[in-house]
Amino acid sequence: MSLFRMPKIVVRRLEKLQRDFLWGGGNMERKIHLVKWEIVCGDKERGGLGLRKLGLLNRALLGKWIWRFACERENLWKQVIVAKFGQEDDGWKSKKPNGAFGVGVWKEILKETDWCWDNIEFMVGKATKIRFWTDVWCAGTALSQTFPHLFALAAHRNATVEEMWDQSSDQGDWNLRFLRNFNDWEVGMVGDLLLKLRGLRPSLEEDSVSWKGGKSGKFKVKEAYSCLINPMDTVFPEKSIWVDSVPTKVAFFVWEGVNA
Repeated sequence: MSLFRMPKIVVRRLEKLQRDFLWGGGNMERKIHLVKWEIVCGDKERGGLGLRKLGLLNRALLGKWIWRFACERENLWKQVIVAKFGQEDDGWKSKKPNGAFGVGVWKEILKETDWCWDNIEFMVGKATKIRFWTDVWCAGTALSQTFPHLFALAAHRNATVEEMWDQSSDQGDWNLRFLRNFNDWEVGMVGDLLLKLRGLRPSLEEDSVSWKGGKSGKFKVKEAYSCLINPMDTVFPEKSIWVDSVPTKVAFFVWEGVNA
């Protein structure tokens, strides 16, 4: 499950067994499902039971390989992947496999690339492998998206952060290169950009990545799963129902009544 994609028919069968077990009181009996499965699989604070949808859990587990490819440098498994398929984006990502034979496992894993990288940001070190305009390394959004007008005027749109940094002075400073001088109404945009860059500068450490949704900055399957599931907007009185002093069967009965 952490390496291979589960066939949809297997996911449906296993989730049906889960539903029958839940509503059949553990006897696998076919009974009426009183609460939608989407709600059951939600977090407790949103009215669910905290169960996991197997298809999304499978995707979160596969996504961990996207994270590991970006983080791990000398591991043998990554060297094998790079030798077979190559790499791109300064080594942060694997190239997509070509051909229909011998690429099934990795090809399926790479289908999780987009949502994973939507939740990854760069941590600036030497800044030689991070693109100044197009990578997410400053304030949680690519500068090309935050300042599209300035990006259109940039002289070097594919420049790295290190190439945009001028170390000739004692403290160093940003050397932002544009195709022309600015009009009066554009000066404020440049000021806003420099404000975002304040306090940021290259260091002697290696460039790295961080997981946006996690407190530790590391990929956690639980946090990745939360990125995939659609959270319900309803605020649920979780603490009033799931109380330690209340028998589980009673709390479950109340939970059914609230969600019915």
